[in-house]
Amino acid sequence: MSIDEILDRIYPLPESSKISLKESIKEVSYPKNFCLMEAGKFVPYVYFVKTGIVRAYASAEEKDITFWFGSEGEPVVSMKSYVENNPGYENIELLEPCEMYKLKTENLKKLYHEDIHIANWGRKFAERELVKTEELIISRQFKTALERYKDLMRDKPDLLKRVQLGHIASYLGITQVSLSRIRAEMK
Repeated sequence: MSIDEILDRIYPLPESSKISLKESIKEVSYPKNFCLMEAGKFVPYVYFVKTGIVRAYASAEEKDITFWFGSEGEPVVSMKSYVENNPGYENIELLEPCEMYKLKTENLKKLYHEDIHIANWGRKFAERELVKTEELIISRQFKTALERYKDLMRDKPDLLKRVQLGHIASYLGITQVSLSRIRAEMK
């Protein structure tokens, strides 16, 4: 997905503002299993996935708990680092080789002061990330594993073909055996 498409999905910008923003963005590539972000470390960048899939997870009691997947067109950001300039909570691992767009947070915040359109784009970006977090919390608190699986099938069907079942089971908050049962019931 092109950087223009990604930026416009967040909030359309006038061409001059988009050019200014794109001047601070560079393309990078990383191999499968690369750790893009590490819990407890400050991350001074916002990334956008051009190609590939990433997962966010936290480690607890010697096991990883996946709580988010990102694929083409999606931002990858540690909000704790982005908002507070503090170390983040999450680990971000690449599940496939990824091409990404990389934007230094410091440069982005400078642009917020220089261009009201980019500042509004940044507000929409933060609002979208907040809504994603809210939806995740509500899903975890009020939906069954079956409902979460159906949501995943509806919203991100490609993940089921591209991501290990162990990561999907972790994301749903169940064991792989339970996931196998759910998948068998749905056939």
